[in-house]
Amino acid sequence: MSTGILLGIAVGAILVLLLLVIQLKMSAFVAMLLVSLGTALVTGIAPEEVVGTLQKGMGNTLGSVMIVVGLGAMLGRIIETAGGADALALAFTKKLGAKRVIGAVVAAAFVLGIPVFFDVAFIILAPIVFGFARIAGINPMRIGLPVAGVLLTVHVAMPPHPGPVAAAGITGADTGMMILVGLPICAATAFIGHFAAKLIDVEKYELGDSPASAHIGSVGSAGFEGALAVGRKAIPAGLVVLLILLPIVQIMGGTVSNMLLADGPTRKWMGLIGSSLVALLVAVIVASIAVGHHQGCNLEKRGSVLDSALPDVAVIVFVTGAGGVFASVLVASGIGDALSTSLVAMRMPLILAGFLISAALRASQGSATVAILTTAGLLAQPIADAGYSPLQTMLVTLAIGFGALGLSHINDSGFWIVTKYLGLSVKDGLKTWTLLSTVLGLTGFLLTWGVFALVG
Repeated sequence: MSTGILLGIAVGAILVLLLLVIQLKMSAFVAMLLVSLGTALVTGIAPEEVVGTLQKGMGNTLGSVMIVVGLGAMLGRIIETAGGADALALAFTKKLGAKRVIGAVVAAAFVLGIPVFFDVAFIILAPIVFGFARIAGINPMRIGLPVAGVLLTVHVAMPPHPGPVAAAGITGADTGMMILVGLPICAATAFIGHFAAKLIDVEKYELGDSPASAHIGSVGSAGFEGALAVGRKAIPAGLVVLLILLPIVQIMGGTVSNMLLADGPTRKWMGLIGSSLVALLVAVIVASIAVGHHQGCNLEKRGSVLDSALPDVAVIVFVTGAGGVFASVLVASGIGDALSTSLVAMRMPLILAGFLISAALRASQGSATVAILTTAGLLAQPIADAGYSPLQTMLVTLAIGFGALGLSHINDSGFWIVTKYLGLSVKDGLKTWTLLSTVLGLTGFLLTWGVFALVG
């Protein structure tokens, strides 16, 4: 099929999906499976390969998301039901004042997001974000949106995240220089994004059933048994901090070891210990023991608290998986390749081409990492032929990362994690999260291009 036809099919598929979910109120899970099936057939994927393509998309997405979401939800439930989120929020609010709380949480998210994947960090921080919102008496979106935006910013642009690291390897950019120059650019982007999020009128959006809406209402702790028993106190804020930092420190240890240690048993073991799965599993076990002991709960009660977290995130997991199915079809159909080839043929400045190709691939197939790697591969030779300095090469690579930051929408698993946790409808998610992620992407690119112009 020609590029024009493929792009037309992609646009049509997204419009049909929006129509089914927004206008006809169809389940997002069912709608995405239906549109994915139709898109696969229309784009010419062989009938005998269609089911395999759909299953591959579901399996790949759930393989990376399901365990993390489940364990993260359990850790959050333990902290939340023991009054930990409120305890931490109260402690910070007393020290910083209510007006500084949002900025402090966003700044903390920026630091924590550097070594930790976007979805893992957001899921770990979600109950804390909602607890701060409840104590401050504000809409949870006021904190949730900028926190998610900051986490995604460092995820697409900063080593040691896989997209930027792999892209640097492809283009020949220096990762150390990428951290040195990219960190202040990401910080400035996050700062601007924080204020951009304030311009969103969150009060006009009605939140559906979700972890966020469950926190709206009266101020106070839910308690380890539905309500804190008489004489039972919420866990101390210091314990909450330790439980949150435990998996993050483990993940950081694995990341640093992978970067600094030579290949061998120590590096391999540190990689296992620092994996998201093991780090969160350890955190859940430690939290269950520590919090359960503090609250005086028996083993059966501790287990029931953990299990109670899973039904709340079931919808998030299934819808996220369906988003992976849609993305898999878009990739297999060749739509992304056709789009990137067309943009390369326009012969625009490489830094602009890198941003636009990455953004187009991000919009067409959903995955930020795939968009970054594909774009880096397409432009690796042109970058080498351009005779750029190491700094210029790094800036072009950074621009590619920022291209994958924006346009997070229905084919992106991150879109569903953010919107479902916050309780946003698809329509409202496009108006808020998609808009904010795009503003952040444009901001990061313009700052990068400005530095490129100064050193060019």
